[in-house]
Amino acid sequence: MTSAQVEETDKTPEEGYERGLGSRQVQMIAIGGAVGVGLFLGAGANIAKAGPSLILMYALAGVIIFFIMRALGELLLYRPVSGSFAEYSREFLGPFFGYFTAWTYWLMWVVTGMAELTAAAIYVHYWFPSVPQWTTALVFLVVLFVANLISVKLFGEIEFWFSMVKITALIGMIVIGLGVLTFGFSSAGDTASVANLWQFDGFFPKGIGSSLMTLQGVMFAYLAVELVGVTAGESEDPEKTLPKAINTLPWRIALFYVGALSVILCVVKWTEFAPGVSPFVEAFAKIGIPAGAGIVNFVVLTAALSSCNSGMYSTGRMLRTLADNGEAPKAFSRLSASKTPALGITISVAFMGIGVVLNYVVPEKAFGYVTSVATAAGIWTWLMILVSHVLYRRAVDAGRLPASSFPAPGGAKCSYVAIAFLLFVTGLIAYDADSRVCLYVMAGWAFALWIGWLVLKSRNPQVTERREPEFEKAL
Repeated sequence: MTSAQVEETDKTPEEGYERGLGSRQVQMIAIGGAVGVGLFLGAGANIAKAGPSLILMYALAGVIIFFIMRALGELLLYRPVSGSFAEYSREFLGPFFGYFTAWTYWLMWVVTGMAELTAAAIYVHYWFPSVPQWTTALVFLVVLFVANLISVKLFGEIEFWFSMVKITALIGMIVIGLGVLTFGFSSAGDTASVANLWQFDGFFPKGIGSSLMTLQGVMFAYLAVELVGVTAGESEDPEKTLPKAINTLPWRIALFYVGALSVILCVVKWTEFAPGVSPFVEAFAKIGIPAGAGIVNFVVLTAALSSCNSGMYSTGRMLRTLADNGEAPKAFSRLSASKTPALGITISVAFMGIGVVLNYVVPEKAFGYVTSVATAAGIWTWLMILVSHVLYRRAVDAGRLPASSFPAPGGAKCSYVAIAFLLFVTGLIAYDADSRVCLYVMAGWAFALWIGWLVLKSRNPQVTERREPEFEKAL
């Protein structure tokens, strides 16, 4: 990279990035972000806990996710930056919150990457039991790492096809399920009925309290919907692509979560699902499709690789944002010849690689803890988006900032509702003994970041001072 290129990367957080993500790719990144392993695998345990009422929990959480994304959308169209919510936290809440949010989002994707790599290796083990899991995990890690280094276009293309596989499979499952309900074919046809939603101990078979306790798992399933915000600095036309991607979120949630689960729970009664088994695999087995388990295993594999791919993309961008603000080593701010934050991606992948090593020694339950840490970090990120949005709307109302071209419906009111909901879910996490450990981890992480902030403040005081945001230059 030439000295001129290095100087250019030092000007503003956005200069130097390639606007290589087209509308087609941003749309699929948004869709793929809303459909992941949390739905394909996690729904099994939640169905066992809540029965058919899980459909309502996904719908309720989906409404809140839409509030969060519309709040983010308003901020993105006010000032499109690749640092996204970390930059807005820095602008509206102060430098420490920007620093904390960026590092916490980085942690979320690193630990998620560890879990997803191991999950992907387990899925391949289904077909090739003689291949060691660590070998498969390492191969996936290297392939995705190289793809992320080559260009943002290649990242977008890989994510497009991963998302296409997931979406096509889900639509196929819904269509087959509707066919069973309508025409009664397959071995499940005799018992398939909409009445399965309430016939077995009612819609809330375990009580409303048990249903509410699934919300923490439901929120994990929605992690990564905010990834579309990280793509803002590399979208070809953010004014057009971002609103479209965000506005299509309600129908994606209605179809892929509420719709898919409703159909499955009509075809197979909820009492036949168990934790640790994908409800989609179980439903295909009941319908009698021989290759059903293999098909769903392939789909879940793509979901895991998609998540890991997204993690590599976002962690590199977050480290660059931190470096641009003096909160991480300056070397992370430099871009490679292909305009990717290569060093940031490399360091992040090195930490994800710990997951390959841990395949030998970490019990399965530890990976459950990893996903709960990711959920806690995700809730923090969503809270920062919402609080920044509330403060932005106050500034707009007071005439201090320009209005966004994509205002959130209901203004700040919906953000207040979403904040209350996320605090409620945090309370549920604290109440549950198994998931509570993630709050202890986050407390330790917060303490470590606070120490880092004090060191940063003593060495480079101007970095920790509030400063005016740098608006993106026309490209």
